[in-house]
Amino acid sequence: MELHLDLKLIFAILNGKVSAAIYRQLQRHFSEAGLALTPEQWTVLLYLSEQDGVSQQQLCEATYKEKPAMSHLLDSMERNGLVRRRVNPQDRRSNLIHLTQRGRIVKSSGQKVALRSLKEALRGLGEESLIISQNVLRQIFENATTGRSARPSTPTTHKAQP
Repeated sequence: MELHLDLKLIFAILNGKVSAAIYRQLQRHFSEAGLALTPEQWTVLLYLSEQDGVSQQQLCEATYKEKPAMSHLLDSMERNGLVRRRVNPQDRRSNLIHLTQRGRIVKSSGQKVALRSLKEALRGLGEESLIISQNVLRQIFENATTGRSARPSTPTTHKAQP
């Protein structure tokens, strides 16, 4: 049995071209909306809006950023008044990152822009396609990050072409 795969698409995904295209679109939309915000900053604001007061290490793990990159990102966000660092009372060697009031406002404005960008990126896809795509991407992500294979949550049948 031979699988017929769109190698151009697979290489585009593996090389991050899909992600890069969405990143550029989101950055353009933030700029057009007058928001001095990057997609990386948006990700941190979104995470902190759901879990405020987390350690820098937790942010690194949640956003898949290395410590030096996260430190640089937080320095910039702190200068712009979006976040503030507080010494962790449980461990004075680490800081807890908190969303500021300005950060909450920017996050709210950014959320509207991000939703518009997402709708544009997903234009033409029906609900069933989106559900299947989400399940497939989740499975690929789990396989790549845990190194173990899990059974798909939705059984699918694929016929290989001879």
